[in-house]
Amino acid sequence: MTSESEVAQFLKDFKRKMEFWDVLFRDDRGKNAQALLDLELRPFERKTILETLENKDYCEGPLKEQLYGGSDMWVFGKMVKKNEIYIKITMGIMDSSVICISFHLAEQKMQYPLK
Repeated sequence: MTSESEVAQFLKDFKRKMEFWDVLFRDDRGKNAQALLDLELRPFERKTILETLENKDYCEGPLKEQLYGGSDMWVFGKMVKKNEIYIKITMGIMDSSVICISFHLAEQKMQYPLK
């Protein structure tokens, strides 16, 4: 199991890189774009939500990833407007933005091992 200190370090590194390089949202995935409509969010509000992620929001990871440069994927959950949101993020490749692969309504109840 991933320790709380490992999650804290990932979030610290992720937020630092996001502050410098910004974030790429995979809006080409239908359910990610649909989440903006369902939650009545403006696109930039997702970044604000990512900036507020905490250790207690951790669900799983690191998970192996091959599509976006091989950086491990991490899954978090967050309540937004009384809806549980599934968030999958990765550090992306060096000298480039972090990537938010998934940002959509959770399709099942999420587990939070650090709560």
